Amino acid sequence: MISNRVNSIKPSLTIASNMKAQELKRAGRDIIVLAAGEPDFDTPDHIKNAAIKAINEGFTKYVPGKGTPDLQSAIQKKFKEDNNLEYDLSNITVGVGGKHIIYNAFSATINSGDEVIIPAPYWVSYPDIVLLNSGKPVIVKCGESSGFKLLPEDLEKNVSSKTKWLMLNSPSNPTGSMYTKEELMALGEVLKKHDHVYVLSDDIYEKIVYDGNTFHTIAEVCPFLYDRTLTMNGLSKSYCMTGWRVGYAAGPTNVINAMNKVQSQNVSSTASISMAASVEALTGDQSFITSHNESFLRRRDLIVKNLNETPGLSCRVPEGAFYVFASCKGVLGKKTESGKIIEADGDFMDYLLEEVGVAGVQGSAFGLDGFFRISYATSDSILEDACQRIKLACSKLS
Repeated sequence: MISNRVNSIKPSLTIASNMKAQELKRAGRDIIVLAAGEPDFDTPDHIKNAAIKAINEGFTKYVPGKGTPDLQSAIQKKFKEDNNLEYDLSNITVGVGGKHIIYNAFSATINSGDEVIIPAPYWVSYPDIVLLNSGKPVIVKCGESSGFKLLPEDLEKNVSSKTKWLMLNSPSNPTGSMYTKEELMALGEVLKKHDHVYVLSDDIYEKIVYDGNTFHTIAEVCPFLYDRTLTMNGLSKSYCMTGWRVGYAAGPTNVINAMNKVQSQNVSSTASISMAASVEALTGDQSFITSHNESFLRRRDLIVKNLNETPGLSCRVPEGAFYVFASCKGVLGKKTESGKIIEADGDFMDYLLEEVGVAGVQGSAFGLDGFFRISYATSDSILEDACQRIKLACSKLS
């Protein structure tokens, strides 16, 4: 009864980890949940007020799936001012969150057997969205020595005549790694030789960067890829609008038109109220982003320091987003007090949850074993408590 496509995928492990932890909390367990990619800050008041105003003015009817003219104009302006990318309104589309944009893009373009190159670690949904659309994920492991980033020579090795897309995410979920301008240009030089390959650039953490790093997107630094790049973004992360469900993208006319066709037959559009709020988010006061990033930076430094002080763990310093992707290779093979061997990163995450009530996500969920992801988009006090619990749990291993 169930389709082969659905049987070929697994549920999102980040959502599953978060749900398991939340269930334990509801059952009365003292659990610190660091599994979800969601800022703890509330949506700013001026954005919420724009939504309330839209409701009160009766802006509650059907809206264009590709975005209202006001929202499309706001997105057009954002791409020009932030990324030096100029698009006609016809080259812009809006979806029900960033995940939906990616799904629409692959649904609109992938034929059975087409390949999508996905650097690992990757956001958990990338490969499964490819599989759902009858494509083939080509996973390229990018280790800690390269900063968890795709190297040009590894891209070259994995391009084939069947390659349809390269998936790029910077700053990255789960690692927080960010490609420099020079690194993107080097990847672009490889793609210049393979004009059948398109790029889907997931820039949703664009505004959450640290230490004076400058964000760049590939269509900006490689103009020759402009006509082969779908640049996507969203309101969930920087604007603390995870529940509003708004993602957007700009790219080649034929791709955008095909995505709009797909959307016309699945969800039609995101909510009119969410679109009204998004116009205000993109065009209104942006100062809260700086304030939030100051908090994220402080939290990043807190958790990196503590994890690097924990025997068996190590953690590189991320350049952006609000995650650390820490190595737990030093605790693999060790034994718990109950006699269980920690054989894999999933075992370590289960141990932390059961022993000290800390929920994260194993690195294998993101395509790279021996690591784990923790979100630091929560308060300093909660993170400090979590770090002490993790240190305690590791100290009990022998």
